[in-house]
Amino acid sequence: MSLRSYLDELERLNETEVVTTIADTRFEIAGVLKALENRPVHFRNVPGCEFSVAGNLLASKEGIARHFGIEVDRLIQWIAKGIDQPSPPRRVRSAPCQEVEMNEIDLDRLPILLHGHDDGGRYITSGVCVARHPDLGQNLDFHRAMQIGKDRLALRIVRHRDFDRFLRDQQEMDVAICIGNGPNVLLAAATSVAGGGDELEIANTLEALDVTRAKSADLWIPADCEIVLEGKVRLDDRASEGPFVDLTETLDVVRTEPVMTVTRITHRRDAIWQALLPGGLEHKLLMGMPREPTIYRNVREAGVNCRDVSITPGGCSWLHAIIKIRKTGDDDVAKALDAAFAGHRSLKHAFVVDEDIDILDPIAVEWAFATRFQFDRDVYPREIEAGSSLDPSAEPGTKRTAKVGFDLTVPSGTESAREKFEHARFPRVDLKRFLDRQ
Repeated sequence: MSLRSYLDELERLNETEVVTTIADTRFEIAGVLKALENRPVHFRNVPGCEFSVAGNLLASKEGIARHFGIEVDRLIQWIAKGIDQPSPPRRVRSAPCQEVEMNEIDLDRLPILLHGHDDGGRYITSGVCVARHPDLGQNLDFHRAMQIGKDRLALRIVRHRDFDRFLRDQQEMDVAICIGNGPNVLLAAATSVAGGGDELEIANTLEALDVTRAKSADLWIPADCEIVLEGKVRLDDRASEGPFVDLTETLDVVRTEPVMTVTRITHRRDAIWQALLPGGLEHKLLMGMPREPTIYRNVREAGVNCRDVSITPGGCSWLHAIIKIRKTGDDDVAKALDAAFAGHRSLKHAFVVDEDIDILDPIAVEWAFATRFQFDRDVYPREIEAGSSLDPSAEPGTKRTAKVGFDLTVPSGTESAREKFEHARFPRVDLKRFLDRQ
């Protein structure tokens, strides 16, 4: 499903705020997205621009699960299926994303947002970057892009990731930035797969997808995306990038990063620009949720009956994880924690709960913490080790950090008295019989 079809779906369900008042790309659109962070917004009237702008589109797991027609507790298995069973998308010659080609390269014609007063410039935040390596194949990933000229973007490239490796091996490479993608492409691009895996095949397993060849490069791109920027990135062409708000909702530092020179811009007629609020719920969900299947798989491979995993928004959707297990042995918690930290190396704090706890409900998790946890027996400290570059409290330079796991499960050996650890149950009733909702 394309972005616009998904947006139509949301509007039919009356879940979208349609803004017809003029909303400026400088601060105003970002301000509205922040104020309505858990609700999709479509800005129809953007001054000086032929495109509309939509954001906050994937702000809840419930909404994503509903779109794919599954229960929310099946999302991990759904994404894992895409990763484990990738399937080639259909290739097409004629694509909506190439209906119109701009006659001149001028990034000022695009509604690139200025999000905050401390930002280094206008940023593309939802762009899915497509690059290719002669031996490892094609890769998709998210890289924020700061506009530094009418045809130039400074890309934030994290060291040792696929894009960085591709660029260092080749010194110069073709890149396409695809803006305005459906949920399947966005989720697939956010996953981490071994080199040689094409995330478009993951996207196609999640939901059928057409791809087309880029106009100026040997790259396959989502045929139904809204806008495509094609160009080249050279390792030795670099510029200052930042500051900018990161996942932790703190300002990231200024770095010297590779520059993309844009050589071609194509788009759909009446294209929709996809905005992604930095540090917002959608940003957190897209970053964190694709890491959950990896933790889930690791814990199950360690011999623990893992029931579900949540990378929590309160932990910046990166630093905290809750692992739900069916505990059958005394060492299940320790094995689950070891597997979780191995599966997501940026993880800082991990919490293991029993299967009766709703891990999407922070009150339920805190209740387990309050009633089932004892500090002297249920803390699992780890060695100081490298953590996440996003953690502002980690050691400067090395990003080494203290990591710890917490056992929030019913204590072993108390099974005979388990009822004292369980929620009291009340009868379920049909409220329509008792409340007048007319």
